[in-house]
Amino acid sequence: MQVHLSNDVTDDLRVMWALARSRLENHRGGRELYDTIRRGLDDDALLAHVVTSGSLWTISDDAGLLGFALVRDDVVEGVFVDQRRRRQHVATTLLRALTTGENPPKDGYALPGDRGMKSLYESLGWKARLLTMRGE
Repeated sequence: MQVHLSNDVTDDLRVMWALARSRLENHRGGRELYDTIRRGLDDDALLAHVVTSGSLWTISDDAGLLGFALVRDDVVEGVFVDQRRRRQHVATTLLRALTTGENPPKDGYALPGDRGMKSLYESLGWKARLLTMRGE
């Protein structure tokens, strides 16, 4: 598996981005996280913006794109792996590459109840240190 800073919005990336957004928005707290990720940008412009700003890392193999991570301001804002490749250490490989790289992220977001993401961060030695609560 190869990890690269994305420099182009490909059709595969567009499809995977749309799947990630759909999954995120259907998860508890996901809409709020998406609003945080958008930072006021239009939905249609967001993917191009994170690619051109050097914030989107992809992981692929010979078969193609496997997933991506959005990292800005030393924070992993999101990780997404193709459904068919989950539980195959794709996200672990991606995050290990980022945390051992030149400018490693210091924090990462995990949604309420997303034990898999929390466990992944903990496997890297990270500890939970902030929980945001909101009245509905």
